[in-house]
Amino acid sequence: MEIKKGGSQPSGTGRAEWFTGAVRIDPLHQASEPARVGCAAVTFEPGARTAWHSHPLGQTLVVTAGCGRAQRWGGPIEEIRPGDVVWFPPGEKHWHGAAPTTAMTHIAIQESLDGRAADWMEHVSDQQYGASSERA
Repeated sequence: MEIKKGGSQPSGTGRAEWFTGAVRIDPLHQASEPARVGCAAVTFEPGARTAWHSHPLGQTLVVTAGCGRAQRWGGPIEEIRPGDVVWFPPGEKHWHGAAPTTAMTHIAIQESLDGRAADWMEHVSDQQYGASSERA
């Protein structure tokens, strides 16, 4: 058994190559091989978001605070709130982040395949992000 005490792992900031705006990443767990799951609490300040990306084995988001947005390629922008659980299947191009005026925190859970948990792509443009969400 391993217990990681709350606050024992340093927070990091989202890399500019992968995020737009202010993003804090608080690592929760990264399994050692042969396990391959990792998870982190990610806080997006208002308007902050990921770039388009996909995950070789999919990703689960558990929204814990605030109000955010998520979108899969070709689909509508969806509003996400605390208690929502979002699943992106393997290889699905998507992005997620905060609402324009409200911060959002989620726990991101994904597995690595051959040491890779995500494939990063282009940034979400202001125009793409600015589209209305489906839920009001």
